[in-house]
Amino acid sequence: MSERPIAVVGAGLVGSLLSIYLSQRGYKVELFERRDDMRSGNMAGGKSINLALSDRGWKALKGVGIADEIKEIAIPMKGRMTHDKEGKTNFLPYGKEGQAIYSVSRAGLNCLLMSLAEKKGCKIHFNKRCKNISLKDASLILEDAVKKEDTHFHASRIFGTDGAFSAARLQMQLSTDRFEYSQHYLNYGYKELHIPPTPDGDFAMEKNCLHIWPRGNFMMIALPNIDGSFTCTLFFPFQGEESFSTLTTKESVKKFFEKTFPDALPLMPTLLEDFFHNPSASLVTVRCFPWNFEDKMLLLGDAAHAVVPFYGQGMNCGFEDCTVLNEVMEKYQLSVVSNQLSVWKKVFEEIGKSRKPDSDAIADLAVANFIEMRDLVTHPDFILQKKIEAHFSSKHPDLWLPLYSMVTFSDLPYSYALERGKKQDLIMKKVLAVPNISEKWNSTEVEEMMMGLVKE
Repeated sequence: MSERPIAVVGAGLVGSLLSIYLSQRGYKVELFERRDDMRSGNMAGGKSINLALSDRGWKALKGVGIADEIKEIAIPMKGRMTHDKEGKTNFLPYGKEGQAIYSVSRAGLNCLLMSLAEKKGCKIHFNKRCKNISLKDASLILEDAVKKEDTHFHASRIFGTDGAFSAARLQMQLSTDRFEYSQHYLNYGYKELHIPPTPDGDFAMEKNCLHIWPRGNFMMIALPNIDGSFTCTLFFPFQGEESFSTLTTKESVKKFFEKTFPDALPLMPTLLEDFFHNPSASLVTVRCFPWNFEDKMLLLGDAAHAVVPFYGQGMNCGFEDCTVLNEVMEKYQLSVVSNQLSVWKKVFEEIGKSRKPDSDAIADLAVANFIEMRDLVTHPDFILQKKIEAHFSSKHPDLWLPLYSMVTFSDLPYSYALERGKKQDLIMKKVLAVPNISEKWNSTEVEEMMMGLVKE
């Protein structure tokens, strides 16, 4: 068994990064992907091609020595730029001076990770759909999408990193007792749209921001690309008076954008083509447990914990899975040199138990942040609260770190950030209720009040 390679199902971002970590520890890794090699240019577009890299993701990339290379193709976004219906904008910084999240191409990052995995010795098999897994002996049946032939592969163990609709996870559901699984869809979908560069190749809007058009019940966002364009995403109800179900003609789409996003419309010359060509995709949260079957298979990334994208943490959380796995393997001194079969089960169980509370927490935070982004970001109380928190945190960093900073600019456990954020939100409700708070938000009186409430 110890001489068999490790099988990784799914060559997306997490699967590719995981393969690098395992290869660096000396394991022979074979990676199976149901799609064609995106490096050949055969990649389906029109769906979720931008990502927001933050501290947890950078930590994982540093662990395999690729962070500097990725930064060359990433654009820092220092805050949110909100756009109201009149076209007025307002900038809200994400954190302290110098802090930013980074817009990066999903495909570009995935291609780099796959190439690095191959350099480390990993063998990648494309067009191989996982049809069945025998958990007891860690064997797979894979269908070749081109030849329509089945092949059998025997592994020492299997990692399932094949996304929210994971075939590996499905096998856990079908073959194991007391496997807990749930999926929850929002009544919203998303559609990718496009803002090209200006005729002279410049960005049509401020480059170093995540742009948001919050409209109460829905919103549109835009992330910058290194070619000067922006990838836009419309988050919109599937059903209702204003929804995908009602925007069925070119005339209705144009009229809707003229009324709702008047400053964005002139920047979107291919709006109608994009709107009717690109799919309307769903938004799902997936939870399951346990993540492992004995020492034979472990689920990671979206296969174990898919979240909606409103905190920009789906990829970062999946990358953190790889970081934590590497740390646990280091703790048990597990490598191809000391491949203790009895230890693998301990490693797998520890990963699931330690990561489950954090993946549940970021799932809850992501849904809550949708409400914040589509509705609250333009509210005066919200803007004032962020100013007060930033001011107090700058003076007392040991007492206060804003929730967004805990999630995005630290590697504090998501579960800790969620609970700490709830306590801080209760404190801020009391602070915002202070008479004339908008005039004395940075006063000694408010500072001392917050210090007292924090220490209670």
